[in-house]
Amino acid sequence: MKTISTSKSHGGVQGVYSHASETCGCDMTFAVFVPPQAADGPCPVLWYLSGLTCTHQNVMDKGEYRRMAAELGLIVVCPDTSPRGEHVPDEKDDWQFGSGAGFYVDATEAPYAANYRMYSYVTRELPALVAANFPADMARQSIFGHSMGGQGALTIALKNPGRFRSCSAFAPIVQPSTADWSKKAFARYLGADQRAWRTYDTCALIEDGARFPELLVDQGEADGFLQDGLRPWLLEAACKDAGIPLTLRMQPGYDHSYFFISTFMDDHLRWHAARLAQ
Repeated sequence: MKTISTSKSHGGVQGVYSHASETCGCDMTFAVFVPPQAADGPCPVLWYLSGLTCTHQNVMDKGEYRRMAAELGLIVVCPDTSPRGEHVPDEKDDWQFGSGAGFYVDATEAPYAANYRMYSYVTRELPALVAANFPADMARQSIFGHSMGGQGALTIALKNPGRFRSCSAFAPIVQPSTADWSKKAFARYLGADQRAWRTYDTCALIEDGARFPELLVDQGEADGFLQDGLRPWLLEAACKDAGIPLTLRMQPGYDHSYFFISTFMDDHLRWHAARLAQ
């Protein structure tokens, strides 16, 4: 693991690191905030998954999470969204596919299967690296994310309910198998058989029997992607049918940006910290 930068913030340390990923077949970059409480022992880990077109840098610069994470004693890990590099297949003119649009799936179709393995990267390789190099209490983990990262957080939590104490999302893509934003990417990463898509689709996973103790979702009512890409009412219906407690907060006037995310970031951090403390 290579240290790219470290900066003191709110008594803790914000670092950016890179490593050669066997899972993704390229160098991967990620950010970790370690709170001041880590000087006294391991701290719980909160994973933040970013959205389409983003890297670790977006939430690090605009998410405004460090003050509250330092107060609550949370390690916050922010992976990249996709594999990157000259040899990694990409479509630079399409923001909904390729680098920046990994959708947290393990691709099975050529030529993407060699690199686009973000599900395994986030659930296996990167946690092992964090456990080995940071004062992390891996017995206490939670996960959240934004948009595509909200989709990733929800699906990962539903598929690994024993690992995460809590899960929340900002404006998640709740049914990517039918959303205009993601259908093309799912077809190219996972193939034409839509049964394979269901394992990375929050609503489909719930319909197929996956469960999680409770979920928190914030959604801006002025989000320009609400109708075509996000559609939180589908998640609301799926959770109601499955008996999963869902707190869905529709926020008047808020859009899809980090102005929205940063406004409610403290709420989510407190919500996760309460469950990580149990």
